[in-house]
Amino acid sequence: MGALGDHEWSCHRCGRTSPAVRDRGRIDLMARLCETCWNILANEMAQADGATAAPRPDPGPDDVSWIEPPTCPECGAPIRVYPTNYDRWVSLATVELPAKDVPEPFRWRLTKLPGQSSVTDIVAVRVRGVDPLPGEPVVPAHHIMCVPGLREP
Repeated sequence: MGALGDHEWSCHRCGRTSPAVRDRGRIDLMARLCETCWNILANEMAQADGATAAPRPDPGPDDVSWIEPPTCPECGAPIRVYPTNYDRWVSLATVELPAKDVPEPFRWRLTKLPGQSSVTDIVAVRVRGVDPLPGEPVVPAHHIMCVPGLREP
């Protein structure tokens, strides 16, 4: 105690005060929560958004083996898997479409994390609040484009 930076904040959801309460999310747009409340909130958001993909493999810095591009287990189509701003993963289509062609609940944007320069520091953010213009490009969630059973032999 007494060291510079020691603090205890209260969780915005449950009200508990603890040193484990911190700002959550990959972009500082989320809330100050404890671990339990953060997991509940992030899981609820992931379920609502369809962000239930498994994370991509994270090879070590010395690993030079090939990692296959991800494909959908249902239809075999190529997909892009990105982390969300709430630390869950989502499977996205490989193309952008005009917002008018993508139903509102399935619109995503890819955003670079502030202050980052690597292509791996990109997060998927659901388009909410202000609707994009009809011709504005958005990335659709893969599951609205998925046609199970169309796997190529």
